[in-house]
Amino acid sequence: MSTPLVQAEAVVKRYGPTVALADGRLTVRPGESHALVGRNGAGKSTLVTVLTGLQAPDAGTVRFDGEPAPPLADRDAWRRKVACVYQKPTVVPELTVAENLFLNRQPAGRGVISWRRLRREAAELLATWDVCVDPGARTADLRVEDRQMVEIARALSLGARFIVLDEPTAQLDNREIERLFTRMRSLQDSGVTFLFISHHLQEVYEVCQTVTVLRDARWITTAPVADLPKAALVEAMAGESVAERRGHGRAVAPGAPVLLEARGLTSPAYRSVDLTVRRGEVVGLAGSSGSGKTELAESFAGLHTPTGGTARLDGEKLPFGDVRAALRAGVGCVPRDRHEQGLVSGMSIGDNATLSVLDRLGRAGFVTTDARRRFAAELIDRLDIHTEGPDQPVSDLSGGNAQKVVMARALASGPRLLVLINPTAGVDVRSKESLLARMDGARDDGTAVLVVSDELDDLRRCDRVLVLFHGRVVAEHPAGWRDHELIASVEGVDHGHRIAPGDTPGPSAGGPDD
Repeated sequence: MSTPLVQAEAVVKRYGPTVALADGRLTVRPGESHALVGRNGAGKSTLVTVLTGLQAPDAGTVRFDGEPAPPLADRDAWRRKVACVYQKPTVVPELTVAENLFLNRQPAGRGVISWRRLRREAAELLATWDVCVDPGARTADLRVEDRQMVEIARALSLGARFIVLDEPTAQLDNREIERLFTRMRSLQDSGVTFLFISHHLQEVYEVCQTVTVLRDARWITTAPVADLPKAALVEAMAGESVAERRGHGRAVAPGAPVLLEARGLTSPAYRSVDLTVRRGEVVGLAGSSGSGKTELAESFAGLHTPTGGTARLDGEKLPFGDVRAALRAGVGCVPRDRHEQGLVSGMSIGDNATLSVLDRLGRAGFVTTDARRRFAAELIDRLDIHTEGPDQPVSDLSGGNAQKVVMARALASGPRLLVLINPTAGVDVRSKESLLARMDGARDDGTAVLVVSDELDDLRRCDRVLVLFHGRVVAEHPAGWRDHELIASVEGVDHGHRIAPGDTPGPSAGGPDD
């Protein structure tokens, strides 16, 4: 066996009390395409930050060609070892291809940049790696796949032969994906090694020779792709102990009135989405990080304006792009980030919890202190928020209790539609159960609930789960689904082929085009 090009052993990385990686392992052989897979939170991104020298591990080792990794401060040494191409290109869009290729190292004579030499060397570099791009083109005018190839060529010009591709197909259509894979195979033949990170497992089988699975911040297995059936790969990601667990939502009566009805919703993040949520129904939205699920849910809460389509809430047209108008229309929302979007840290618990109902707590724009305090106390009791009282600063609360304040505000207005985005992220088990119980309570009260989450425990409480893939609804799972079934849909292997823009999903997807 040849010496591994890259080897990570027993890598541990902590951020305060959070263990982001408990046992990271990876062995990549020269010239292969090696897949790194795992569900959100498995530790993939943390391992990549260690492999690319952006973070030092708290324990464990990283070696390149059998030698210890360079010191963290020696950035030039790291650039000669490894480069990462992310979903969003890191090129400077207003510069030309040639300028991006030799950024901060332009050929110069007597302190003046030689533009003719720059263009010539850029053309030679692109030709060496068979990248068919005009060196004089403005990078912003290139297709996404060509911008990715410019980044790869830049890394190769620095001496790196190990390239990390982090979700490289997230913004590509089928034809562009095939072209990217063809270029990867050609570069492999020239001695380039890839670490391929993707939520779309079918792509792993198309372009990779070896796969490593992480789960719950730990290494699970490494195996030749050809020896690992898709079902076994999904099981490794889901975990044998939970593979047979089922969703336990309940079927809503067919006669229950539809509260939310969307038709043909389209935006840069999602396309042609049809969905309905009935009174007293909880509908989940699942998908990978680039699926469009979060942007879709945020649109209903007034945070985005779709470019096409309509939505009605209880028969009335739902306003887009206006949070206040959405609130008046009857939408309550727990946003994706409680610190940035959900709480005003300088205010009290009572002030935060009642922000959405100030017009009900006074007259002519004046809010009475007693009314605010009484209403806040009711919310605190209802949500079981552990606090000294409504006047305590919200910044004093633990993560779980702070999230309960955000939930309290969303429920305070008595919404007809409750939009929950990662409602239990970063909270302890006890708080998680309390928050999910409030979701159940909203359902019992006849509220329509839309839940976006990466947590299977959150989605198990849903009556139906819709799966988005590349911005399209591709599958629907009624209550009773098994973990591995949902994960297979999220990872794009549910139908035995890659689901991408332009594909036509099966009839269960929930829309006329799907």
